[in-house]
Amino acid sequence: MRDQLRISGVSEAVIDDAVLILSELLSNACRHGRPLGDAALMGDGSVRAAWRLDKSGRLTVEVTDGGGPTRPVPATPSVTARGGRGLGIIAALGEEWGVRDGASGEVTVWVVLDAGTADADGPSAHHPFDTLRGLS
Repeated sequence: MRDQLRISGVSEAVIDDAVLILSELLSNACRHGRPLGDAALMGDGSVRAAWRLDKSGRLTVEVTDGGGPTRPVPATPSVTARGGRGLGIIAALGEEWGVRDGASGEVTVWVVLDAGTADADGPSAHHPFDTLRGLS
């Protein structure tokens, strides 16, 4: 992701934020979500991650898993809590974020950042990562 964003002209500061966001989203998917695949078969042990840079310079990072028992919402952890800060970090770094439900029970959490690479004439870029397996 880092190399692909550099090639697309995204600044190092935005790349660092995008990588941290991706890490938080993947951690949450592994910790709170179910793997993708047939629920009756307990999924195939994977989640999907992708990023998209549109013509207006907005970078969207997203992770999809098989859903979980609760909806993703920011927590208010105590000072001594060992977790619960991920979505707060995402909300602080991104311009907006949200949750999209798929028809087959999949849940995608997405975050939009301003990458500052607007190119009205250039194509938008979409880069799905390989499906990540064995993370559940």
